[in-house]
This record gives sequence, C-alpha cells and structure tokens, in this order.
Amino acid sequence: MQALWLEDRTLRWRDDLAVPRPAAGEALIRVLRAGICNTDLEMVRGYHPFTGILGHEFVGLVEEGPRALMSQRVVGEINISCGTCPACERGQGTHCARREVLGIRGRHGAFAEYLTLPAVNLHPVAKEISIDAATFAEPLAAALQIQEQVSIVAADRVLVVGNGKLGQLIAQTLALTGCQLEIVGRRRQELPLPNSESMPVRLTADVTPGSFDVAVECTGNSEGFGVARRSLRPRGQLIMKSTYAGRMELDASDLVVDEITLVGSRCGPFAPALRLLAEGRVDVSPLIGSRYPLHRGLEALEEARQPGALKVLLEMGGTTGQEC
Repeated sequence: MQALWLEDRTLRWRDDLAVPRPAAGEALIRVLRAGICNTDLEMVRGYHPFTGILGHEFVGLVEEGPRALMSQRVVGEINISCGTCPACERGQGTHCARREVLGIRGRHGAFAEYLTLPAVNLHPVAKEISIDAATFAEPLAAALQIQEQVSIVAADRVLVVGNGKLGQLIAQTLALTGCQLEIVGRRRQELPLPNSESMPVRLTADVTPGSFDVAVECTGNSEGFGVARRSLRPRGQLIMKSTYAGRMELDASDLVVDEITLVGSRCGPFAPALRLLAEGRVDVSPLIGSRYPLHRGLEALEEARQPGALKVLLEMGGTTGQEC
C-alpha cells in the first residue's frame, strides 16, 4: 500500500508497504480521508521520536472486524490503552502508561491507504456527516475536552488566543455556551461562528490585562502563553491547548500570587463531536484549505507548514470532497 513514512525526521512517500493485519479485537480500516495537523508537522521536526506512518485525523471504511461495523464509515480515538494499568482502571485510558497513539507513538497512522485500530476505539459516522466534516471529528473532540475540564457559563468572559485552525474550531465550540467570547491573533479577520454569526478577531496587542475569566492558548508558543496569562483576572483559568515544541519559560511566582489555575488539555469525547457535526451546529467547511491525493502528500505537508494555512486534507482512493 501507499503511505507517508517518517524516519530520522525525514518524511517520504512509499508504495511498497504491506497492508496491516488487524490483531484480535481490532478492525482493518480503509482510509478515505486524513487531515494534517500541527502535531504532524512537529513530529517531522522531532517533537517526539517516531518511525512509521504519520497521521491521526481520519475517516475510513471498515473492511475487516466486528460484523456490526462492517462496511461502515468510522472515525477513531487515537489512544490505544492496555486496559489494566492504574490509569486505565481509573477510566483514564488516554493516560495509560503503556498506551500507543495513532501516528504518534508505537502505532502506524492514517497517512496511508489502510490502518488498524481496536474496535472499541471506533465510532460510526452518521449519513448526515460528509467525508470532509468527519475528518474533523478528532480535533473537534479535542476542542470539546475544554468543557469536560472547565465549567464555562454565559457569564464568563473567555479569550481564545490564536486564530488558526485550532483556535477557530475551539471558538465555535465555546460560542455554543453563550459565554462572552473574544478571539485574538496576529491578523484581523472575521471568523464564522454558529447560527450564521461572525466574530471579529482583534490583535493580541489590544487585549486588556486582567479582564478575562478563562483564556485558551492555541498558539503553542511563549508569546501566545504570555498574552493568555496577562489577560486573566486573579483566580482565572488558563487552558493550554496546543502542541508545545521545546521548553518555555514562565513566571511561577506570578501564577502563585494571582492563584491562576493552569490546565493542560488534549484528547476529548468523540460522541458529542459527532453529534455537533450531524446537527450542523459546528461548520468546519471554512477551515478547509485544500486537498491532495496521497501520492502528493509531501506537497500537502509543505502547504500545511505555511503561515496561516487552513486545513490540508489527504484523499485516498479517488474520493471527493462532495461524497457522503
């Protein structure tokens, strides 16, 4: 099969790989579409040592596995846990000490014609959800994880720092809470939000210090972290929602004096993400920049690296963005 293979920080296209065989309890999935995210780009830069097939945002068809899933379109949770360690017994499989992570740690990923995952990781995709939209199930679930960790109500003033793909997706989910939402970034623009509304993006320099209850940092850099921190009132909550490469300095004393709650946030719940997509309450179409066939995957990642790039999708098997 074809795939994009990472080794020694070098990514290359290969067409000589064997189709994987599913282990007991797993399914073989023919990938229809996969999305490129910033974590994939950081993996190529050496964020985490990995040799194999990249990619973790996908939608595909089950070709082997449990009868109930056969020939169904599915998306998949990316953490493969052992089920027996203390974290798993606490119901925290995403923190399993022995976990594999699709396309990131110990498990070949979705930039390929086929992949395997445990059947328990798979979620059927409703007919109302297009192939393109289903590709966003994993990052949308990650966006919703914020609300699993922090209670956000209409009275809260919430700042999203970063107006890239992740920031825009998070802004859409937070807007559903009715909170007093603002978005800042490096460029001014109008972002589409649910119910045909739009929201202006302000520049980071315009943020009034100490004026927000919650700040969500989506840039993955120290400048964005600084903007988020300065925006918070005492006892505010700072959500770190991005892949950070390298080390970052912070003023720990400042966090203590203002009693700031710092929350790391990553993978989230798929079921509510799929419901929002099926109901049309989140619109991912404005986030899509371009599509490439898998054999042009190196070009696709190069486009995804460009500043301000929207979501770049890899298409497998000749599927098109209009198919359901």
